[in-house]
Amino acid sequence: MYHTIQSPYNPQFEKNQTLKETFQYATVIDMKTPTIPMASEMEFTTVCNALGDPVRMKIAHCLASSGEKNCSAFEVDHISKSTLSHHIKILREAGLIQPRIEGKQHFYSLRKDDLNSRFPGLVELILNTTGG
Repeated sequence: MYHTIQSPYNPQFEKNQTLKETFQYATVIDMKTPTIPMASEMEFTTVCNALGDPVRMKIAHCLASSGEKNCSAFEVDHISKSTLSHHIKILREAGLIQPRIEGKQHFYSLRKDDLNSRFPGLVELILNTTGG
């Protein structure tokens, strides 16, 4: 049995849309929403695994030392856009970086405050590396 809902606040929902249809629509939206764990959900092994790759460590070092950057501004070796996107996804899902989307541009910053509260000393460790 499906429940009908009425949502006058969102014109994309029909007046008597079923709960199942609403859930399917929400699932599509969630697929486009970047996955970022809260600080309390970050796991040390996941963070270490993300930083274990030299390219990802360079990205983290770059963000730790200079703040927010666009993908094209990362100081990494010559890698394809798809490979860079994969590395960014790993860092984001580990909770290391935070995206800010402005139109078609994606800007990333290191979550310094969250990392310092969850894993004290980690940001300093990243800053003290040579970036790979």
